[in-house]
Amino acid sequence: MKVMLLAAGDGHRMRPLTDNLPKPLLKAGNSTLIEKWIDTFTDSGCSEFVINTRHLGDMLVNTLGNGQDRGISIAYSQESCRIGTGGGIRKALPLLGDDDFVVVSTDTACDYDVTGLPDPLPEGVLGHLLMVDNPEHHRGGDFALNADGKLIAAGDCLTYAGIGVFSPALFAEAPEGAFELRLLMDAAIARGRLTGEYHDGFWLDVGTVDRYEALKSYYAGTL
Repeated sequence: MKVMLLAAGDGHRMRPLTDNLPKPLLKAGNSTLIEKWIDTFTDSGCSEFVINTRHLGDMLVNTLGNGQDRGISIAYSQESCRIGTGGGIRKALPLLGDDDFVVVSTDTACDYDVTGLPDPLPEGVLGHLLMVDNPEHHRGGDFALNADGKLIAAGDCLTYAGIGVFSPALFAEAPEGAFELRLLMDAAIARGRLTGEYHDGFWLDVGTVDRYEALKSYYAGTL
């Protein structure tokens, strides 16, 4: 499967660290946030990547290049304005092709074994999401999992980890312009066509300076 890495955000909650550096290029441990994901998926056998860019996007392109030095291919979907996660994926569909693809938010860190993601999705399923326990900053969660592994809107909700597999068909009726991926997820859940799985290992949303410092401590072995 191709892998889309979401990297277009401006990282406003992490200023001043992101004033002159895109958030995916912040370093934690021995590499940057986005390179950790590239390495994770390359090690799992994936070789085709699509990265959306906006804020300081030239720095991402100049740092990562076309992937040739890693033995992979990297294509870029450049956004001129904020169009949301859904709009960003929709814009990148011509680069992603006709098959199911992975989407990862690069401002997350996780020890999940990505070889466990379904490839391809089961017939009739439009997406499969990795779900985690609700962090302190998102206590209400997003969706619940039923006994059949389908995501439902009500119940003991978990948090979407920012890692999922999606069918291009999910975007068949996507609106024009800016929108969040949640819009399509809610519609697919209402039709019983979104599945998920629970991950109880390490996961962190690197959305603030404090959580970024926590991630650095984790990789340093002090968390």
